[in-house]
Amino acid sequence: MTSKNTICLWYDGTALDAANFYARTFPDSTVGAVYRAPSDYPAGKQGDVLTVEFTVAGIPCLGLNGGPGIAHNLAFSFQIATDDQAETDRLWNAIIGNGGEASECGWCKDRWGLSWQITPRALTSAIADPDPAVAKRVFEAMMTMGKIDIAAIEAARRGA
Repeated sequence: MTSKNTICLWYDGTALDAANFYARTFPDSTVGAVYRAPSDYPAGKQGDVLTVEFTVAGIPCLGLNGGPGIAHNLAFSFQIATDDQAETDRLWNAIIGNGGEASECGWCKDRWGLSWQITPRALTSAIADPDPAVAKRVFEAMMTMGKIDIAAIEAARRGA
């Protein structure tokens, strides 16, 4: 990796599976070097995949197969900006359909417990509307959603 700052994500032996899924699912995502343990360690044996370098939507990451006991939580998430409903649906459905779970307001979790915010640019723009009444309507509409419905966001923006 050439980046000075890399996000390190903890997995229980499944870092390579996760990296491959992210690379298939998100644009500008790749799997790089895979490093194997040079000797036995608490969570694995010599030759097991220890770390995986990968990129998710242009963000450099390192998957560490550190073992059980450390779970992902909502304090960290990837926020993916989408350009339209088709992209929003595709990414949301890929995460949910691969053993993930839906949540609220555009949030979901992948099967490894990592949180994602699938956030249409239309939502971000509408919540930032300079008219406080518009922003409030959009925010309140978003609060009722799991996956974000851009048409409903745009209707709330118009006051419909």
